[in-house]
Amino acid sequence: MFDGRVKRLRLELAPEETLSYVPPWFGARLKALGEARAARIAVAPAIDPGLLDGVDPVRAGRDQMPFIAEVFDVINDQTTNWVVIPYATPGWASTVFPQLDPDAALDRLWEELGHVLRLDEPDPSRAWQDRVAELERAASRLNELRFDALHYEGPGTDLTIGLLPGSIWQSSRGTTVDGVEHIANLPTEEVYSAPDPARADGVVAATRPLDVGGSLVEGLRVRFESGRAVSIEADANAEVLVGHTAVDEGASRLGEVALVDRQGRIGRIGTVFRNTLLDENAASHLAFGSAYASSVEPEFHSRMNDSAVHIDFMIGSYEVAVTGITRDGSRVPVLRGGDWQI
Repeated sequence: MFDGRVKRLRLELAPEETLSYVPPWFGARLKALGEARAARIAVAPAIDPGLLDGVDPVRAGRDQMPFIAEVFDVINDQTTNWVVIPYATPGWASTVFPQLDPDAALDRLWEELGHVLRLDEPDPSRAWQDRVAELERAASRLNELRFDALHYEGPGTDLTIGLLPGSIWQSSRGTTVDGVEHIANLPTEEVYSAPDPARADGVVAATRPLDVGGSLVEGLRVRFESGRAVSIEADANAEVLVGHTAVDEGASRLGEVALVDRQGRIGRIGTVFRNTLLDENAASHLAFGSAYASSVEPEFHSRMNDSAVHIDFMIGSYEVAVTGITRDGSRVPVLRGGDWQI
């Protein structure tokens, strides 16, 4: 179990040169789970959002924990069936509902989690199978259209992202090498693919706060040139994200592009959960860092982004229009007002 309070003490007291150190047994344990064909359950948040408020953001940007780079080896090898699920904590609840007393905030958070997890359905498992089937139909249509790029336009956003010729759109339903089917994130409302890491140009403004290991990045604004983030600014804690996107060559480039429609439950209730698992499923989003191998045809794996980090940030809302650009330059509406146009 990762302890966020210990992380805060480390950031406050440990020597600067030790902050990027990750004990090797963390990665070795993860790889051993893959070799054993284990099932993995991760609980979010690992660190209550805002727990690192007041910590030097430059120091916070050096400490990647609890993210472990080896997680992408296991995911891409498809050796484990896995899921990330939310669990309400008093600290998280008070961040989401600061106007309520602590007990009422916790009750309210549990109530909203039950709704977005579809636990209020007569058969939650069936409800999720139906929703994932809807997402897979959208992904199938996007794969048929084979866009060369996507153009995002909205408040503070004018960004064009190239796609690889072998980019594959998919949902969070996965299958291990041993044929075990699983849904990787609950809740999940996205379809996603791998962009061309050399082709992103323009500016984008985040529409929700970004939790980076316990530090909340508020009011994020990013400018891309030729695929690289050349400017990262924010109203708060920009230095944390700057530090995380400087760890290697691929960290400042994109490894995921995800689309979310308005049929998902998270966006419709309007709550800002200040947690990426929830907030990324309320709005279309991008991710700095490593791409998922399953979202690229094998012959194009050498061109997908590779990094020791993967950081999702939310850029979509019902005000952000998404347009597909074909290889002959034609423009096809994809999302308008949060509704599919394809």
